[in-house]
Order: sequence, then structure tokens, then C-alpha cells
Amino acid sequence: MSNYKVPTMAEMAASGDNPEILFWVGCAGSFDERYKAVTQAFVKILNKVGVSFAVLGPEEACTGDPARRAGNEFLFQMQAVANIQVMNGYDVKKVVTACPHCFNTIKNEYPALGGNYEVIHHSQFLQTLINEGKIVMKGGGEFKGKKITFHDSCYLGRANNVYEAPREIIKALDVELVEMKRCRTKGLCCGAGGAQMFKEPEAGKKDINIERTEEALRTGASAIAVGCPFCLTMMSDGVKNKEKENEVKVFDLAELIAKDQGLS
Repeated sequence: MSNYKVPTMAEMAASGDNPEILFWVGCAGSFDERYKAVTQAFVKILNKVGVSFAVLGPEEACTGDPARRAGNEFLFQMQAVANIQVMNGYDVKKVVTACPHCFNTIKNEYPALGGNYEVIHHSQFLQTLINEGKIVMKGGGEFKGKKITFHDSCYLGRANNVYEAPREIIKALDVELVEMKRCRTKGLCCGAGGAQMFKEPEAGKKDINIERTEEALRTGASAIAVGCPFCLTMMSDGVKNKEKENEVKVFDLAELIAKDQGLS
């Protein structure tokens, strides 16, 4: 764990510093065992490039997104206002997060409660670093020449119109991007946005993440790229259901770059 640094906003403030970005880690990035690897990959990239960033650490709480989607508006407002007070206290201007749910909530729903920030999804931030030449891609590493498909997260794609950044990252890896039949504005939800990740599915012919995984497998891709912790879980579960986990891997975009850069 000692090969990368993660300063907190409190530490930065104590030494009179104000970082360029606040990296909003989110619940999944903090607590989900699989997604912690994505947090680490992203931090290693930030460290290597020399981006000035900090996290809130123990001062970060859930954005309130699950509460609001589940209909508990009171809890959402409590959680949101508490986070906004902390961020405004640190004079935060720019927020980067690897979670489309956090991204959507802080970007589109916090302004009404007094939280006005420039909010960027990590795919957009990474694409910018590549475009500016701060990340020089080495040619894909273990992925070179392989087929990769990208699954659009609902909260990144249809909700916020972010389609190009993730694809530009994949293309920069020197791999073949193969699209699923339903992609971009017609992308199919992995199911987690409808809470299927947190409950038993309703009666029906097929679980939605199995349907989506079948589409991904039909492309012949050896890796499925995602930009969302919930999509990562749902697609990984789908691949396991099909007993393809040895042939087809599911990675977050930050992990693909970290691998290319020899950081993981």
C-alpha cells in the first residue's frame, strides 16, 4: 500500500494547500472489495501524472443517491446537505468521481441545495490527461490487438450524455473496440440502477444482467470495459453465470490505463 499517496482535504487544509481536484471515492470505491482496486488504480494514475488531489476520507458520506431513488427524500437531503457543508467548507471547486451515480447526484442535484461544483467523471478526466499528453499510452500491454467492448452506464450515458470519453480511452489502448448491438443512447441497463443488485429479481424469463452479458459475449470481446462500480458487479456476475470468467474479464477504464502504464 505504500507505493501511492492519498492526501485528505483536512491534511491539505492544515498545511494551507488547496488541491486542484477533490476525488470523490464513493461508497463502492471505499467499501466494495472489487472496486477498491479501481480506486487504487485511479490514485496511482493521479500520483504518476502529478495531479494535485485529495479525498475527504472519513468526512465523505454517501451522496444520498440510493435514498432519493428509493423515495426517502428526507434522508437524501440530510446526506446531501451534510456533504455540501463539508465541501463548501474546504472551498471545493472541482470534483472527480469514478461512480456515475455520485457524478449525476453531485453534478445535477447538489446545486439546488447550495453545492455548485465542476463535476467530472473519471473517464472524462482520464481522456483529458491522454489528450494533453500527460498520460502517454504504451499500446495496450496485455490487451494489444484484442477486442474490448464497452458497456454504457445509464447515469453516465443517457442521463449525462457522456459516450465518447470512455471509447476514446479504449481506442488509445491500441485495441479493437467492438460495440454491442444496444449501445450509446440505446444501451441496455445492467440492472443495478433498478436495484437488481440489491434484491432478488422479480419473476421472469431472465435476469437483466444475464441479458446484457450475453450481448457483450456475442461481440467476441475478451474484455468488457465499464465506468461504474455497479455495472462492474452486474457484468462480472453475468460472466460468472455463463462460466466464462477465465476467458472474459471485466475491468474499469482506470484499471485498463493502470495496466497499460505498468501500475498494476
